[in-house]
Amino acid sequence: MKNLLALTLLLGVAANGAAAACYADYKAKQDSPLRLHYGVAEISGDCTVANAEAQLQDRLAQGGWQLLNVLDTFDDSGLEEREASAGEFYLRY
Repeated sequence: MKNLLALTLLLGVAANGAAAACYADYKAKQDSPLRLHYGVAEISGDCTVANAEAQLQDRLAQGGWQLLNVLDTFDDSGLEEREASAGEFYLRY
């Protein structure tokens, strides 16, 4: 019984860690006329800059934007402090 309880707790902790939210902040541009923006987006899967770049290139292109770079990836703890800076591009893409 103790082993079953320990296994259940271990699986629960692993599931919560795997489901942690991931966000990325990035810079993007449009040409003709030149427009730049800073934004924050939620990322699925691995919380890495490479994964964020792959996802954001497609998302931004659909809106007519070109990804310049991903600055960082972070969890919920870094989300609120970036909201004002991202403005209309906060969780838009």
